[in-house]
Amino acid sequence: MNSLPLEGKSAVVTGGASGIGGAVTKLLVERGARVVVVDLQQEAGEALAGELGDAVVFLRGDVSDRAVADLAVSTAVERFGKLDVLVNNASVSRQKPFEDQTDADWDLAMDTGLYATRNFMLAALPELKKAGGASVINFGSGAGLDGQPNQASYAAAKEAIRGLSRVVANEWAPHDIRVNVVCPMALTAGVAAWAEARPEQYAQSAAKVPLGRFGDPDRDVAPIVAFLASDDARYMTGQTVMADGGAIKLR
Repeated sequence: MNSLPLEGKSAVVTGGASGIGGAVTKLLVERGARVVVVDLQQEAGEALAGELGDAVVFLRGDVSDRAVADLAVSTAVERFGKLDVLVNNASVSRQKPFEDQTDADWDLAMDTGLYATRNFMLAALPELKKAGGASVINFGSGAGLDGQPNQASYAAAKEAIRGLSRVVANEWAPHDIRVNVVCPMALTAGVAAWAEARPEQYAQSAAKVPLGRFGDPDRDVAPIVAFLASDDARYMTGQTVMADGGAIKLR
């Protein structure tokens, strides 16, 4: 029996150099996995790889580029021999009222969110089929579920990811590949900047959390992702897991 819940598993984590993605990378490694981190933040990615050693390979790349997805998968196989887990965490968006969002704003949200998730899933599929109990964890957002103002393109991309994940959970179940979604509410650097720019909206969001606080990426969000990546979640697929302190309760 493995002494660590993710021992022997190999993962790709997009946006895995910092924030929630960095917390996920660290915990996956702590629990025994080896990780290919895909991120544009070279300094943060190299620092994380230096900190975690041979268990991490940093790949600088734009997640909206299908060639980067292919390279991430081939790197995982080359360095670690296989791919068991895919975490699609990366996304970028601009916050503006709906009528002010440009085509470029929509392209950014969709390319780094929905299309990046699609591209990495397609690139990973051949290897995930071989894994025998693989896991895909995609990221949604309460912004889409709750209709957060100024988040039209981001919310649309995140809800599209949830719809895609439900379909693929059904289609890939015969291959023993699980596909789940995590919707986090965590105090990342990006959220802190948003709170400073829109303090009233931040206060409204924080007031809706029954547990009384925004989550911590390391202690509150990463463990949920690690659970979904592990064999402990072998009977869960097609689910949206709200890591948000009870702010949104799905029915």
